[in-house]
Amino acid sequence: MSAFDEDLFLKGLAQRKATLGAEYVENTLATADDFTRPFQEAMTAWCWGFGWGDDVIDAKTRSMMNLSMIGALGKMQEWELHCRGALNNGVSPEEIRAIIHVIGIYCGVPQALECFRAARKVLDET
Repeated sequence: MSAFDEDLFLKGLAQRKATLGAEYVENTLATADDFTRPFQEAMTAWCWGFGWGDDVIDAKTRSMMNLSMIGALGKMQEWELHCRGALNNGVSPEEIRAIIHVIGIYCGVPQALECFRAARKVLDET
């Protein structure tokens, strides 16, 4: 980052830990190297500090939006991660199922099936 915003990073770090879990976030940052660290720092500041850093939309709703968008993109590793985060933010299994139904309608049945597989894995862990 050419202009590192420490305050935005710290705000993002707190939100990222609250959603994804402190252990996961700390491990991700600890294993970042010179090649990946700048992206991790920028993403923490931008996505979590700027994108999640205001009170306009609550964390539960943001998680629901993320599941929809990431599901539409078919990025299943990220979807699984954000499914865990959604549960942390108060999204119920029934709401996750309803989100997957919408993904199936707009993105296709195969994508909904992928989301159900990932959700089942996450729900079985809890």
